[in-house]
Amino acid sequence: MKGCLHMLTMIVIATRNTGKTTEIRELLKGYPVDLKNLDDFGPIPPVVEDGITFEENAYKKASFTARVLGIPAIADDSGLVVEALDGSPGVYSARYAGENAQDADNTRKLLSDMLGVANRRAAFECVISLAVPSGAALTYEGRCEGLISESPSGTGGFGYDPVFFHPDSGKTFAEIGLEEKGKVSHRGRALKEMANEFDKVLLWINQQMPGQDKQGCMGNCNTGL
Repeated sequence: MKGCLHMLTMIVIATRNTGKTTEIRELLKGYPVDLKNLDDFGPIPPVVEDGITFEENAYKKASFTARVLGIPAIADDSGLVVEALDGSPGVYSARYAGENAQDADNTRKLLSDMLGVANRRAAFECVISLAVPSGAALTYEGRCEGLISESPSGTGGFGYDPVFFHPDSGKTFAEIGLEEKGKVSHRGRALKEMANEFDKVLLWINQQMPGQDKQGCMGNCNTGL
């Protein structure tokens, strides 16, 4: 779309995770949005992620953040689903090794649980929710199949990326660049699904929030949407 969407629509990414923020900003680069994350605002109460599905948690985070800040919010809930572990760690991926676990702790526990297991099949799954303060939301999903490697490899990415081997790339997610990862990852696929209809997404936001303040046109706003 041209002309009518040259003004930037502010959307907050409901996370303080710098890796996730970087990925989303990279994947939506060139669209007429001013993407913030929670570090751009004052303290807000944490969201209790007690849903039993990725979709429930994504919506809880997006709708709560949108309501508290008064602007549209994007949240994702994603995780690693391992076939030999009956779908674990699943929605507990970020706290697989405990409530205050770091990425390295979760990865060590996963490798320990997979020690000697022949079936290494796994998938990253992602659900993205884009909500407005009224509670209305759009939902997008993505999935990426892979294998759990026997040891970490690569220094990029975050989370389980060093042990998630993507057969088509021949590398772990920690060994591929952001651009390549964005094309094949679970989050990249969910975001691509959203980006493919982003003109409609922005119109939907404007319909839901007709009085929302827009930011001025920054840089080259003729994105070709």
